[in-house]
Amino acid sequence: MTEPGKVLYIIVCAAGPASGVGKLVTMAQDDGWTVQVVATPNALDFIDVPALEKQTGRPVRSQYRKPGEPKFPRADAIIVAPATYNTINKFAQGIADTYALGLLAEAPRLGIPVVVLPFVNSALASREPFRRSIEALRAEGVHVLLGPGQFEPHAPSTGAEVIDRYPWHLATAQI
Repeated sequence: MTEPGKVLYIIVCAAGPASGVGKLVTMAQDDGWTVQVVATPNALDFIDVPALEKQTGRPVRSQYRKPGEPKFPRADAIIVAPATYNTINKFAQGIADTYALGLLAEAPRLGIPVVVLPFVNSALASREPFRRSIEALRAEGVHVLLGPGQFEPHAPSTGAEVIDRYPWHLATAQI
């Protein structure tokens, strides 16, 4: 159980399970977290923004704030789920070309725990660039939930068949 008032950022990427991110929000709220949803720009087409804003009581953000707009409270922890091949590789390389990646680029050196729950197929997961990215993130203390007993990549072209089995609960168990 978390301390009262702890803030969890849930960064959602454009992958099949994204439409179910409300399940993760509920799990986190049940554990006492105040949840802030941050969506990659492409994820906006995968999620129900009004429903998530109602559920969290907070706006879903996908862009940097404009001058004068209120700041969000700093995250005490971050979950990236579903995390795509693209986001994982960019995070590992320190690329901050979106608001979500900007948050992730800073988090390890700010001491903010980060949990990454991928959603990638086995062809992508077996690529050397991806494996290097996972190793690099783990070396910086990022919890990447990939491997036996965690997230197992699905066969190419079968993502739609496994969306309902996406293991949201694994992410909350790590924070």
